[in-house]
Amino acid sequence: MAGPTSARNTVLTDIQPETNPTASTVSLQVHARGGRERVDLAEDAPFGWWPAIVIGLVAFIDRVEINLIAGALPAIQDHFGFSDTMAGAIPTAASIAAAALLLPAGRLADRAPRVATVVVVVLTWSLFSVLSGLATTFVMFFLVRIAIGAAGQLYNPPASSLLADYYPNTSRGKAFGIERAGYYMGLPAGVIIGGAVAEALDWRAVFFIAAVPGVVIALLMATVKEPLRGLGDAIDRMRAAREETGAVGAPDGAQVPEHPTSSAGLLTDAKALLRIGTLKGVILTQAILALGVAGLFYWLPTFLERVEGLDVDAASGLAGGVGGTGIVVGIIIGSRLGDHDRGTGWRIRLSAACLLIGAIGLTVAVTVPGLGLRLAMITLACVGFAGAMPNLTAAAANVVPSSTRGMGFALLQFLTTLGGAFGPLLVGAMSDAFGDIGTGMLFLLPPVFLAVIILWAVRGSYERDASAASA
Repeated sequence: MAGPTSARNTVLTDIQPETNPTASTVSLQVHARGGRERVDLAEDAPFGWWPAIVIGLVAFIDRVEINLIAGALPAIQDHFGFSDTMAGAIPTAASIAAAALLLPAGRLADRAPRVATVVVVVLTWSLFSVLSGLATTFVMFFLVRIAIGAAGQLYNPPASSLLADYYPNTSRGKAFGIERAGYYMGLPAGVIIGGAVAEALDWRAVFFIAAVPGVVIALLMATVKEPLRGLGDAIDRMRAAREETGAVGAPDGAQVPEHPTSSAGLLTDAKALLRIGTLKGVILTQAILALGVAGLFYWLPTFLERVEGLDVDAASGLAGGVGGTGIVVGIIIGSRLGDHDRGTGWRIRLSAACLLIGAIGLTVAVTVPGLGLRLAMITLACVGFAGAMPNLTAAAANVVPSSTRGMGFALLQFLTTLGGAFGPLLVGAMSDAFGDIGTGMLFLLPPVFLAVIILWAVRGSYERDASAASA
């Protein structure tokens, strides 16, 4: 799969250790532009947490913008007069449009400057958010939401590739935990903001307001420097060499291999990645789980409004509040436990346990009446789902070679987006078919339990696939 190597993709050749063999620092080139820097191998995050924080903000504003419609949905339905099926079709069509662009986006992430790509994507979201508020017909609104959905997921392949390069394995779970925290916190935040602004002002104001932080975050993203590809993996190898020989970095005169760009076709690369057993299991798990999570968050305010008799503002506020609390707790627990290896396939086994907790919580939330119990179980479900996500993403990073990580994350996001696309539509269609939103929510339960089974089945292949990718 290897092809010609460009200067942009050359990674960490000719590393020279410091003179003191007991020191923990090495001198190496870190960024695509600029000279060598001193890097402390003893640090969990040798380059600091700023790249992860900014990418977490990118993920946050993406999900906020996408989920504004969920909080404001009752007001938008009243204005345009469309059915639950059509309401569910909005995020489905948007996600399908995003999925169609993800594999080319992954190809681009392995070739183009990733920081610049993310900046352009965030600015595009802001533009389409304003256009959503300017829509005068449902057809126009529907088409704009498809366009923003198409742009919405394009940040993920380059951003995930950046995180894998900035953070070695020992801190990769925390780095992806920050990104996933932003992503999943954006779900309830979007719901809360959408409902509150629609109630206080107007549903159109919801989308105008969301454009402002998008521009700010794009400017913050521009402060992140482009790292050399394979940087995190190279640090892992230097740490391993130091532990084995007692010296810093690599032996004198050794070179860390370059990471060439693949010259194979897009579909050829995708097929090769899907032959990685662990990656295939993680992708299927996240795709099926995304269906359940997307359906839950999209319809939860409406579910609470209709079943528990809450008004729009209260329903969206409670849905976002309990969901956000669960996400924060889950991300903290999951990322901390995941970075402390406790045996074969630890990240996978931990993720499966978290997903099972989430599936049980969701089951009780949609089947047992009582507002207090429902909210507690929704919180538990979010703790479980959020606890699994950073470890699943870190596991995917560990089993994919750095030269094709952009494509690997694009493939992961492609199938995850397709899975999530049908969650809102499934609930909406079943709600119309049975005349009850509660019955529609029941159709989310089988997929989340299936995700647990699939993930548990691939736990044994993780260590083998991770070793092959590192080699």
